Amino acid sequence: MNIRYSVIAGFALALCAGSAWAQEIKIAHVYGKTGPLEAYAKQSSIGFEMGLEYATGGKMEVLGRKIVVIDKDTQNKPDVGKAQLAAAYGDDKVDIAVGPVNSGVALAMLPVAQEYKKILVVEPAVADSITGDKWNRYIFRTSRTSTQDAVAAAATFKGEVSIATLAQDYAFGRDGVKAFKEALAKADPQAKIVHEEYAPAATTDFTAPAQRIFEALKDKPGRKVLAIIWAGANPMVKIMEMDPGRYGIELAPGGNILPVMKTWRNYAGVEGAIYYYYGFPKNKMNDWLVKEHEKRYGQPPDFFTAGGFAAAMAVIDGIKKAGGTNTEKLIAAMEGMSFETPKGMMTFRKADHQAMQDMYQFRIKKLKDQKNEWDLLQLVREIPASEMSIPIQNKR
Repeated sequence: MNIRYSVIAGFALALCAGSAWAQEIKIAHVYGKTGPLEAYAKQSSIGFEMGLEYATGGKMEVLGRKIVVIDKDTQNKPDVGKAQLAAAYGDDKVDIAVGPVNSGVALAMLPVAQEYKKILVVEPAVADSITGDKWNRYIFRTSRTSTQDAVAAAATFKGEVSIATLAQDYAFGRDGVKAFKEALAKADPQAKIVHEEYAPAATTDFTAPAQRIFEALKDKPGRKVLAIIWAGANPMVKIMEMDPGRYGIELAPGGNILPVMKTWRNYAGVEGAIYYYYGFPKNKMNDWLVKEHEKRYGQPPDFFTAGGFAAAMAVIDGIKKAGGTNTEKLIAAMEGMSFETPKGMMTFRKADHQAMQDMYQFRIKKLKDQKNEWDLLQLVREIPASEMSIPIQNKR
């Protein structure tokens, strides 16, 4: 009798436990916790956690279901990222996944989402092909694309300009240059790329590529600019030390993380385009993020913190709108969905699930204008999403 009662009681407890487990919403964050872009990954993780906190009012639950985040490390390697996402969908039975940092890793992960018929919210990888020719219907992206970067950068060039590019020799760099070239042709045909230079992502000595760039630009008429498309430790300072100014060559860096941009303070007046800088957006959500991040971490939120936050807002809003985590209902809910982020409103374009979003033109501040070590950039102009013509590049 006692044995039978114990078996029945144990079975009942197992059912309850199984029911509770089924009520959890499991989200995999698959990103490069270790490897060359781990600084970006840390920011993305912090932003994602803070975004979930904000979106749920600190409860870490939605629709009455507890949210569980499972971290997976891609090590910034495509094969590892692919395996980790498969494990998250297959073994961990996650409802949705977010990540990764690296564009090459993201491209390897896209078919896995299609195989398991589960959503992957790409953040912060930017290669155009992710929502272009390699896209599938399970992919949504909150991060900006190479084309969005390029259109914003192109908006800073007017009139006769000869441009050389320096980019990393992989999907991020090559997609970036291709998009920049196309954006320039639409923005102002007088601004032209006359030389393209690609270097391995791990390059530390830029002497040879810089010399080739100087030779290509030095005798060109009009304004001469070296545009840098680089993830990780930006080479701007090293190239500035080679004195491109003696040839009348300016540098135009893309935005980067705060510790990198802090090394640019001696180059006041240099302009570029950026995805996010904590002092630019003026809205309630960004105010909360800046205040809380400074309180918890002793400095403002950074470039990829805002991206992780945006991904969390998209996930929670999507689940609420879909009424759960059924993949087909999520796709239907998220296509065309607008959602608030620290940058303001983003909208997932129905055709390719790319988030349409504002960008910013910046100018590096003069030292005398700086009130603290992170007061680095001056806003020249907010570039609204409505002004940016971003082509649809998939085959849907």
